[in-house]
Amino acid sequence: MAITALPPDTDTDIARVTEALAMITPRWNVRIMLALSGPPLRYSELAAKVSWLQGGQLHPKLKTLCDAGLVERAEHSSRHVTYGHTERGAALLPVLPMIVTWAEEHLETADHPLPAIEQIEDSLTLLTRRHAAAILWVLKSRQEVSGRALARIVMPKSDWTNVYPPLRQLVADGLVDTDGIGRPYRLSAAGDGLGPVLGTLSAWSAGQPLNQAAHHPVWGQPQAKPAPRPWVSSQSRPAPAALPPARTREATPTWHNRDLFSHATNVRPMAAIQAGGPRR
Repeated sequence: MAITALPPDTDTDIARVTEALAMITPRWNVRIMLALSGPPLRYSELAAKVSWLQGGQLHPKLKTLCDAGLVERAEHSSRHVTYGHTERGAALLPVLPMIVTWAEEHLETADHPLPAIEQIEDSLTLLTRRHAAAILWVLKSRQEVSGRALARIVMPKSDWTNVYPPLRQLVADGLVDTDGIGRPYRLSAAGDGLGPVLGTLSAWSAGQPLNQAAHHPVWGQPQAKPAPRPWVSSQSRPAPAALPPARTREATPTWHNRDLFSHATNVRPMAAIQAGGPRR
């Protein structure tokens, strides 16, 4: 079923990225994924690594991650059950250092340096705003778009004025810019800088190697340099597990969006960042 008025392959791409974000954004999901970065763990071992979770919270979280295909429950015997990443879950982990790299460049520095896990969680909160993925996609591909035109593209079956609450939120978050009421909308420097992150999520959700993000028909395009608009991060939360290094494989791109671009270009590779973020 179509979500936007964009071509079917584009609509599917946006839907997949939105679904991928929905898998990892809920509270504690990323921390549980990081806690499972090593060998499979028994439930008690995992619980010790995420000890801030109150009793009864870990089990439903694990079930959700298992249902999403990111975590695997292996029953070796009635008394020996372990949890570990699926191949798909492990392939998603290199996206996390890329989010840290983006946050270090584009989120406003707090009063104290934030751990990498908090930067990831804060960034994911921005990306999972309602209609955010579709709005960002359209603004990246078309540069400047009026609110009414955005509404016709992003939410064609809804009253066009319904586009303004998510647009105002994205402006407040610093991902979208406008010169005022009635003026077109465009990506900010921070919104444009999300290209590698969203391109990589698109590659992962399509079952492609992450390094194919550079060939994405929209997010693989060179970054513009609009004026930066920082966003203030939230308050401190529990300490994270370590972030894994990025891993990629060679393969040919498989996107088929023929409506906006006739070529693809490379995006500057993003370096893996260890938990806690780089020194400021």
